[in-house]
Amino acid sequence: MKTVIQRVSSASVTIDSKTVAEIQTGLLVLVGIEDADTQEDTNWLCQKIANLRIFGDENEVMNLSVKDKDGNIIVVSQFTLHASTKKGNRPSYIKAAKPEVAIPIYEDFVLQLEKELGKKVQTGVFGADMKVSLVNDGPVTIIIDSKNKE
Repeated sequence: MKTVIQRVSSASVTIDSKTVAEIQTGLLVLVGIEDADTQEDTNWLCQKIANLRIFGDENEVMNLSVKDKDGNIIVVSQFTLHASTKKGNRPSYIKAAKPEVAIPIYEDFVLQLEKELGKKVQTGVFGADMKVSLVNDGPVTIIIDSKNKE
């Protein structure tokens, strides 16, 4: 499972000109799921994301988590995170899980993140053509791959 985590001062997801998710201070999390992903990947990533200390404290040192800041999270499915660009100029998405595999893992990821955060997590709509807007605060952008726990 691959994630791109962006610290935001605001973010929203729009589908067909209708806003389906909107937050102020918090995280926008793009998540890409592959067939090999398991409950262990979900648990590890959700715990890591909820407790990642990337928000400034009173001294503006990145020492606080989204939980500490009482921030919010939007999760957006993003199969293109598994793009392979090794051959040619057209990316291959062969590693990205098909919807029948990815949707249950995605839904579990959102539920697990809600448990870690202690409140509702907003989402886009799996498989929809979404317009994602954000103001990246910092900018702070972190990529985490559950298969590469560095």
